[in-house]
Amino acid sequence: MIEEGKPLFLQIAEQIEDSILDGSLAEEGQAPSTNELAAFYRINPATAAKGVAMLTDKGVLYKRRGIGMFVAAGAKDLLLGERRAAFAERYIDPLLAEARTLGLDASDLASLLTERAASTEGNPA
Repeated sequence: MIEEGKPLFLQIAEQIEDSILDGSLAEEGQAPSTNELAAFYRINPATAAKGVAMLTDKGVLYKRRGIGMFVAAGAKDLLLGERRAAFAERYIDPLLAEARTLGLDASDLASLLTERAASTEGNPA
């Protein structure tokens, strides 16, 4: 579960984000504590705290004094927006640039996507 070469605190933050996106951590639900995260991943609690702090700074988590960390209302939509923007930047922009090079227009791309999606339906990636 832990990837080499990527800072641990970022991986912790991404794991929490993934749990929010897949619904296993609901909005207004309690998030794991830094001590729970540290014990689960066998890392320093300060490292886990850095990942949690990053999400707090983004408005994904908030603290209830004496109780713990909770998922903020609207966190899922915030994360989906960030991930969509990152997806477009990482995949769609280069795709469009290559399509222009090949002389493909939007309808050509839509046709290619539809064909590829149909040929991979039912086939897990």
